[in-house]
Amino acid sequence: MLNESNLHNYQIRSVQFIIEHPYCGLFLDLGMGKTVSTLTAVEKLMYDYLEVNSVLVIAPKRVAETVWAEEAQNWEHLQHLTFSKIIGTEKQRLEAFHKKADIHIISRDNIAWLCGICASNLPYDMLVIDELSSFKNHQSQRFKALRLARPWIKRVVGLTGTPAPNGLIDLWPQIYLMDRGERLGKTITKYRSTYFTPGRSNGYVVYNYNLQGGAEQAIRNKIGDICISMQAQDYLHMPMLTNNYVKLKMPKDILDAYHKFEKDSIMKLINLDNEVEITALNAAGLSNKLLQFANGAIYDEDKNVYPIHDIKLEALEEIMEEACGKPVLVAWTYQFDRDRIMKYLSKYKPRELKTAKDIQDWNDGKVQLMLAHPASAGHGLNLQAGGNIIVWFGLTWSLELYQQFNARLYRQGQKQGVIIHHLYMAQTHDEDVILALKNKDRVQMSLMNSIKAKIDNYIKNN
Repeated sequence: MLNESNLHNYQIRSVQFIIEHPYCGLFLDLGMGKTVSTLTAVEKLMYDYLEVNSVLVIAPKRVAETVWAEEAQNWEHLQHLTFSKIIGTEKQRLEAFHKKADIHIISRDNIAWLCGICASNLPYDMLVIDELSSFKNHQSQRFKALRLARPWIKRVVGLTGTPAPNGLIDLWPQIYLMDRGERLGKTITKYRSTYFTPGRSNGYVVYNYNLQGGAEQAIRNKIGDICISMQAQDYLHMPMLTNNYVKLKMPKDILDAYHKFEKDSIMKLINLDNEVEITALNAAGLSNKLLQFANGAIYDEDKNVYPIHDIKLEALEEIMEEACGKPVLVAWTYQFDRDRIMKYLSKYKPRELKTAKDIQDWNDGKVQLMLAHPASAGHGLNLQAGGNIIVWFGLTWSLELYQQFNARLYRQGQKQGVIIHHLYMAQTHDEDVILALKNKDRVQMSLMNSIKAKIDNYIKNN
């Protein structure tokens, strides 16, 4: 059993920062123990300083279900904290909401519901937002709900390792939930006009914003008094990390079919004047189709699956054989990826990461092949005890999801060097994603630029 003396110095600093700042952001790198730092601060504010009576934690669904209450059980000084998880059916959520506890935990998908039944007057002294970056969209229901509830909450803590996954344009909603616009402005419009200039646009629709000169430092100066930022490499002894890029080649007939499919798909977007307005929607749609082909199958408009090749499946099987029985965690993108892996590698008795039992069995070494979607296993889960090998079967444009998923194994407490295999098809859209991830590019502009380059090329050669 760990006790408070086992906290790292940087965690003690984080605890004190929360206590001294009624609203603050902890922008701590992945695996640095944001949860225990926050719980320790909550315990002190509640039982030593007597400033807080009730706390609401908002977290991704799986984190709400398995992480916060379980983390407290690992620490002697947190054993007495009581929890109630506002999850399940509406009846179950209501029962949990009315249950007396030090800390109530709710998934971010249900926060608008909770604000609704409370008429925005949430009965909590303190709010903890785990993975604050999931509130980066100022138009989302979850942000709007918390914005209305914010004036009645005395203390707010925002936790994230990636506060600006798509650039500093994402910061305004997150900082607003802390200081209600004191530092970066009361509105997103004011924030944009102060620090950014419009980029690509179509009439009144602006697709991206560019930072003004000196704006980045100005923003950092504005929020520096309420945000603390630390990187794991500066404080932790991390395991060795090996990134292995497995370049796969299609046979000529399949590669020719891929390029024909790419060209046909792009030509559908080009009008008679050889002009096309690239939007996030059609760029993402085309990107998905090309990545599906690279993975080995494709959906039609009715969601029927058409297999094309087994190249990535064969490569994954080779990795499983080389692992010699060691557990392997596989990131999949499309449902047909998961289904085809389950069938093709059935001899390894693959499991999909869904429940707390799956997590426990993985960490106990009972699962040789575990499948997980990055969006559902990307936050807060401690899987480092179960293995040290990750395979990206399908690639993601999201740097945030990519880093979060890798941090399930590559984190403090990992006893072995971590190997991350990236399966990618040569001369396909996979290569664009790999380049973006290597360069630590951001999802939106990387995707848009890649698709724009393809379209320009086909217009030029048409």
